Amino acid sequence: MGFPPDLLGDDEEIVVDMHPHWWTLVPMAALLLVALIVSGVLLAASGDGAIWTVLEVVCGLAVLVVLVLFGIRYARWYTTEFVVTTERVISRSGIISKTGIEIPLDRINTVFFNQSGWERLAGSGDLGIESAGEGGRQTFTNIRKPDKVQAEIYAQKEREEDRRLARIGNASSAPAAASIPEQIAQLDELRRSGVLTDDEFESKKAELLRRM
Repeated sequence: MGFPPDLLGDDEEIVVDMHPHWWTLVPMAALLLVALIVSGVLLAASGDGAIWTVLEVVCGLAVLVVLVLFGIRYARWYTTEFVVTTERVISRSGIISKTGIEIPLDRINTVFFNQSGWERLAGSGDLGIESAGEGGRQTFTNIRKPDKVQAEIYAQKEREEDRRLARIGNASSAPAAASIPEQIAQLDELRRSGVLTDDEFESKKAELLRRM
C-alpha cells in the first residue's frame, strides 16, 4: 500500500515510502510457529481419553488466538507508513481509525537516529526529528536504515531551500509594473498614433486615475 498520490501537493514527489522494519513481525511470527509445532507434536502423539481431547482443544484454541494476534500485528505493520517527500515528512498509522503527523521540511531543525548493536545488524532503528512548532520533537520507531533516511531528509531539505531561494530570485528579477503616470503616457502615445480614439483615451485615463 503506497502513499495516496492524491494527497500530494503540486509538483510534490515521494522519495521515501516504507513500512516499519520487518523485525516487528518476527516475535509474533515466532510465537505462531511455536504454537503450530507444539500442536502438531501433541496431535501426533495423542491418544484416547478425555485428557487428550482437552489438550487438543486447548492447542487448537491457542493456535487460533496466536493466529489472530499475528493478523492484528501484520495489519498494524501494513497500515503504518513513514514517508519523505520533496516538501515534508509524513507518518500515518491505524487499521480502522487513522492518526498521522506531517512535518514540513523547512521547519525541521535536527534529524538524529539511534541503533542498538542488534538493530545495526538488522538494519533497523529509531529516528528523531526536532522541528519548530508545538510538536517540538517526534520519535519514529522501527525505521529501516535510519541513517540513510536521515541523510535523505537533509538532502531534500537542502533542495527545498534551493528552490525557495530560486523563487525569491525570480520574483526580485521580474520587471516592475509600469506606474499609473507611465501607463497614461503610453496610452497617449497610442492616441497620437491613431490606435486609440480620443474618447477611448479619456475613458482609459479616467479608469487609471481612479486607481490612484
